[in-house]
Amino acid sequence: MKPATSTREPFRSPAWPPGLPATLHTPRTSLFYNVEAAAHRYPDKTAIQYFGTAISYGQLQDEIERMAGYLQQACGIEPGDRVLLFSQNCPQFIIAYYAILRAEGVVVPANPMWLEAELAHVVQDSGAVAAFAGSELYQRVAPLHGPALRHVILHDYAGMLRDDGGLAVPAWLREAPPAPQAAPSGAMPVAWDAASAAGYRPLPHQAGYDTLCMLAYTSGTTGHPKGCMHSHGTLMTAAAGAVIWRGATPESVVLAVAPMFHLLGMQNCMNSPLYLGATVVLMPRWDRALAADLLERHRVSVWGAPPAMMVDFFSQPGIDARDLSSLAYVGGGGAAMPEAVANMLQERFGLPYVEAYGMTETAAFILSNPRNQPKRECLGIATFGVDARVVDPETLQELPCGETGEIVVHGGQVMLGYWNNPEANAATFIELGGKRFLRTGDLGFMDEQGYFFMRDRLKRMINASGYKVWPAEVENLLYGHPAIHEACVIAARDQRRGETVKAVVALRPEARGTADADPERIMAWCREHMAAYKVPRIVDVVDALPKSATGKILWRALQEREMQADHPSA
Repeated sequence: MKPATSTREPFRSPAWPPGLPATLHTPRTSLFYNVEAAAHRYPDKTAIQYFGTAISYGQLQDEIERMAGYLQQACGIEPGDRVLLFSQNCPQFIIAYYAILRAEGVVVPANPMWLEAELAHVVQDSGAVAAFAGSELYQRVAPLHGPALRHVILHDYAGMLRDDGGLAVPAWLREAPPAPQAAPSGAMPVAWDAASAAGYRPLPHQAGYDTLCMLAYTSGTTGHPKGCMHSHGTLMTAAAGAVIWRGATPESVVLAVAPMFHLLGMQNCMNSPLYLGATVVLMPRWDRALAADLLERHRVSVWGAPPAMMVDFFSQPGIDARDLSSLAYVGGGGAAMPEAVANMLQERFGLPYVEAYGMTETAAFILSNPRNQPKRECLGIATFGVDARVVDPETLQELPCGETGEIVVHGGQVMLGYWNNPEANAATFIELGGKRFLRTGDLGFMDEQGYFFMRDRLKRMINASGYKVWPAEVENLLYGHPAIHEACVIAARDQRRGETVKAVVALRPEARGTADADPERIMAWCREHMAAYKVPRIVDVVDALPKSATGKILWRALQEREMQADHPSA
């Protein structure tokens, strides 16, 4: 299909924040240079605060250089080699991430909730040759160690902890990690401390703005995770733009709660603060009481979190007595912020919750509400250098203000494309007026002031507590259950998660009436075969699934039926 031609200039919102430039000059360097520059400017300034451990920018650069040297000299990592990063938030995550970049490798971040099959697909598809992993995750990596991954470096979350009498460290962080066992291939992992102490130093850094530096995997409607190719430049564009848009400075203190394997946490809690030379206060896992302690103790000024996390935080006992006066910015995205919570933030703390919109494909930051004029349940306006439009999803004709269509975006932060997936690239990118636009798959409209609002999803994504769940991927896994003949996964309303995963299944004839057909047993099986956020919380067993004349399962009919059951008056 040939798209409509448009030569108009990008629409600039009249709500553009006063004092902000219309365009932004992004540094034409690699991301590693940000840490190197901060280490020269602020060598003794705290880069990472991890409970009682303060790591300065000078120390951070030294740790990165040591690990990059090990990657190059001991592991044989060459420019362009892919390296898996499989960990929860911790100092080693940040060091490993930047060590891979310093060694001119390509980071492949992996969700710690992934199980063996999910991890194996990403390792195979990316061609990763080495990995960093948390010790407790090695049992999932071990089957790949040797056949695919030549080297695996393990770290413990307590490895960089110092005694801290003023703040309780979660007990699980202090637990002794399991003793490393040889992989089935006979390969043995290397301990982080041993790799760091080896004393290797890397070769001169040659990577630049246009160099591929990350494959971030996101699931699609086919059910197969796809690798989004990001360069130093695409990530730099989003990281630099975000801090200027939000008014952050080198003196900002950022609470890093969002998981860093995800673009939201990676950009907002790591790449953006390190670009500035700001301080990152690390939290390995969400704990609302600990978050309150860290906010108070370290005078956190910037906090980005999805609405579900904010709701949980502000509903904890005693929150009114906490001193949160240091907070200057709170924001997030992934779901609409409840009106009552947004009102409470504004009235009690004088803080607007600034909603934004981004995707793995756009390095997280592409639309955002202005700090001075945010709108509720709104994606925001196009940010620096971004051209965002609404088009008819069938004809690709641009639609006027107020009409609902598919949101498409163009900007320096948009990914280079999907890794080794020309079909997905052809379906995802279109040309308008000589510019390449990304089809977001989200339906929305733009008002006369240039604010974008979400209406629906063109694709079948389920947003469960900020985690993206793709029904086709869960369906593919469900078909591995011995009792299931057919499966259709849809979204169901959930007061806590916003949306949750529901599976509607038809059984094999021989399984009907057996213990394996029990919904609870099916959910238990799912917990063993897929990441926890993908597991159906509801399983509905039916005689047959509705189908079209061609035998296609009518998922939309099931979804509409679910929504009508939830809102019978609709």
